Amino acid sequence: MRVPLELRRAYKLLNHGPTTLVTSAAKGRTNVMAAAWTMPIDFDPPKVSVVIAEGTFTRELVDASGEFTLCVPARAQLDLVYAAGTDSGRDEDKWAALGLKAAPASRVKAPLVEGCVGWLECRVLPEPDVQRKYDLFIAEVVAAWVEDSVWKDGGWDFSAGDDSRPIHHLAGGVFFATGERLQARKP
Repeated sequence: MRVPLELRRAYKLLNHGPTTLVTSAAKGRTNVMAAAWTMPIDFDPPKVSVVIAEGTFTRELVDASGEFTLCVPARAQLDLVYAAGTDSGRDEDKWAALGLKAAPASRVKAPLVEGCVGWLECRVLPEPDVQRKYDLFIAEVVAAWVEDSVWKDGGWDFSAGDDSRPIHHLAGGVFFATGERLQARKP
C-alpha cells in the first residue's frame, strides 16, 4: 500500500540511483518516460534533479506545467520501463500502449504510476539557463510516497522478493536490480 513519506526523508527514494519513470501533464495530455539520470540534491526543502531532453514530449509538458512526478519502478516492471524510455508519447498514448495504470497525485497534476515502490511529486524551480544548456531540471519535492511492503525502519528493505527491487539502467536495455541491504559497522 502506498503510504506518505516525510519530506525530509524523500532523498532516500533516489539515493541508491534507481531508474525512474517521469510523468507529466499539460494541455489535456499526460506522458510517461524513463529516466536514469535523477538524483536528490537537498534535504530541506527536499530537491531533486532530472535530465529531460529537449525536443521530447515529456519536456514539452513539463515546460508547460512546471511539474512532474518521479516514480521508482520495480523489477517486475522492467519491460515497460524500457519501452517507456524508448517510445515517444507524442503520437500515441503510452499509458494505454504499455498497460500502465495512473493514480492521481496529491499536489501536482502529473499522475503517479501504479505498481512502483516510490513516488515523488515535484514542482520545477526555474533555472532556465541550466535547463537550456544541460537539459537539467531542478525541482522541489512537494509530496513523497513509498510502498510500505518494501520500507522498514526508515529505509528500503527488499526481503519481500526480487520483483519488488528497483532497477538501474546501464545502457542499451541492460539493467540490474538493487541488491542486498548491508549495514556497515560504526568506526
